[in-house]
Amino acid sequence: METVFVVGVGMTPFRKPTTVLELDYPDMVQEAGSAALGDAGITLDDVDVAYAAYVLGDSCSGHRAVYSLGTTGMPIYNVNSNCSSGSSALSLAIQSIRAGAASTALCVGFEKMSGNVTFMDDRSYPCGPHIAAATKEHDLVPGVSWSPQVFANAGLEHNERYGSTPQHFAMVAEKNRRHARNNPYAQFHDDLTLDDVLASPRIYKDLTRLECSAPSTGAAAVVVMSGAEVARRGLQDRAVEIVGQGVATDANDSFDPPTAVMAVGFGMTKRAAEKALSQAGVRIEDVDVIELHDCFSPNEVLTYEGLGLAPEGKGHLLLEQGATTYGGQVVVNPSGGLIGKGHPLGATGLAQCSELTWQLRGTAGDRQVPGAQLALQHNLGLGGTAVVTVYRAPQP
Repeated sequence: METVFVVGVGMTPFRKPTTVLELDYPDMVQEAGSAALGDAGITLDDVDVAYAAYVLGDSCSGHRAVYSLGTTGMPIYNVNSNCSSGSSALSLAIQSIRAGAASTALCVGFEKMSGNVTFMDDRSYPCGPHIAAATKEHDLVPGVSWSPQVFANAGLEHNERYGSTPQHFAMVAEKNRRHARNNPYAQFHDDLTLDDVLASPRIYKDLTRLECSAPSTGAAAVVVMSGAEVARRGLQDRAVEIVGQGVATDANDSFDPPTAVMAVGFGMTKRAAEKALSQAGVRIEDVDVIELHDCFSPNEVLTYEGLGLAPEGKGHLLLEQGATTYGGQVVVNPSGGLIGKGHPLGATGLAQCSELTWQLRGTAGDRQVPGAQLALQHNLGLGGTAVVTVYRAPQP
């Protein structure tokens, strides 16, 4: 297969949504996309194809977003896979290069999570089967968004089966908010203690507000190139190789037998991780830094186990050991993750890619993981798709 490299990344700061003085999504993509193109040392005229990721928006919003950078007549594809939209766009870009259809591709992801959002009530809801499975043993509570409920139920199942506690999940939020303090792009920079997390208002059962990723507004962009194009342009010193990627959707085990853990993507994560690591020819133990999808704190613990960082039922012990922060076994979510950095749905996957690119280039500043050579990204969207990608540091 043709080798594929990340050669340019950029993002806006992630912010709390507001309709007052907020940049519109084309403006955000213009900022992030210009940064990514500049980082790669190219212009939009050098791009063969673009993929635009978003969740909340009108048809062809991706075209409008890319047009903020210029109109070149190239193909533009809109991508919507819920919270994994950004990494799904990246996967399509990789495929286009490996197929020989492009040598340079641009991915942009964005979300403006303010304003009015209308959901159609005259047709099946895409996540209906997932909600039904995750609430089989726990009634769905009216007036509370379904997403914190299903992940809280998964956490409760983990507590009941394996002896983890709500405090373990709170440790995830404390760690990621602590990491976010060193990220200038993050939505949150305040000091939080474990007690602060535990004392914050309960959203559903034991899940507190500070254990939930917040609605966010922002954009991120990534430029990928073929190995031949990287060599032609002499970009080897900044080119981060994508050495493995696994994409998985739901299998029967997501719904039968119905459990919250499986309904929120555990099986998808495991299959995508096994494929990505196998393709890269590495073990999870070889990875130095990870960005994973901590949309709600229980999911970080579940993802430890899905990725193979810990045996099933033992993920919470990594937090007790300090194994997933600086000085531990592997640094997880140095950016602050979704809980600390923010979660503008369509931008999240490309923001994760941007963070890992900076880490592997050694340019992540105060949040730099010393000597990082191998990185792994996990991005999850219920409905559903899990994308796991493995990256290797530049080899000039």
